[in-house]
Amino acid sequence: MVQNKFVSQTNTVAVVPVPFSGGQPRDGVDEGPVRLLEFGIIDQIKELGWEVDFSGEVGSFEHLRPAEDPDIGNMKNPRYVSQVTQAVAKVVESHAKKGQFVLTLGGDHSLGISTVSGTLAAYPDACVIWVDAHADINTPETTESGNLHGCPLSFVTGIAGETPEFEWVKPALPTERLVYIGLRDVDDAEKKILKKYNIKSFSMHEVDKYGIGQVVQMALDHVNPNRDRPLHLSFDVDALDPSVAPSTGTPVRGGLTFREGHYICEALYETGCLVATDIVEVNPALGDEASLYQTVAVGCSLARCALGETLL
Repeated sequence: MVQNKFVSQTNTVAVVPVPFSGGQPRDGVDEGPVRLLEFGIIDQIKELGWEVDFSGEVGSFEHLRPAEDPDIGNMKNPRYVSQVTQAVAKVVESHAKKGQFVLTLGGDHSLGISTVSGTLAAYPDACVIWVDAHADINTPETTESGNLHGCPLSFVTGIAGETPEFEWVKPALPTERLVYIGLRDVDDAEKKILKKYNIKSFSMHEVDKYGIGQVVQMALDHVNPNRDRPLHLSFDVDALDPSVAPSTGTPVRGGLTFREGHYICEALYETGCLVATDIVEVNPALGDEASLYQTVAVGCSLARCALGETLL
């Protein structure tokens, strides 16, 4: 195992399943964590030599669902998303402050509000690599759909500004410590945000042009040039081409190959800086049984590569 520079409990992974779908309209993504667990991800992690901190139970967030949750501006389910992400942020922060590696299994990508917030509470100088087909940096004002899985980075960077119901979120992530890999479906408003704040982004064009090895190197050189900052990886499976991960809510053709996705996880692990990883947007309700099996298997293998699995 590569010696981790920041995780003091170097052999312990805290697995945090978050069965939550409130950040988007499609049913089923809340079942993603259960399927990943059923596929044996806990035992797979143990086989890599890690100890696992996991209660064995997948909780529910229904007790946090308000009786009424009217839209605030364009935002849908704002109170529910806020309360769940605040609760998850506390769990991630607690595990991270114990010195454990944190693996969060989603659920939709609104959870990025919680996971990044939790990591930054424990590691204030952490940087984030966001692997996704989408930029997820719409603000409450610019989002056309109102679905908050498209907005998490605007909250944690502070670009969203003061937002009702999300006062708890600290704008703790400077935009120079955020980098994207795999973008190919970015809203016009998001393109303006990326340019305005000069946020480093590697779309599929750059992956095609330079190759994934060079892209990962450039991404790391931007956010973590001396390899002396903790690193948070947030991986949306829709970053992969739909031929690789079909059971996801917002698939976009022309994505990362199987090997490109896994190389990202392998290379980030090799830095010794990785302290947390999210695997999100696996939706068992979409596609046939073969598609589900394929997507769940990929989600598990991405997590294993982020924890040190190699081809040889």
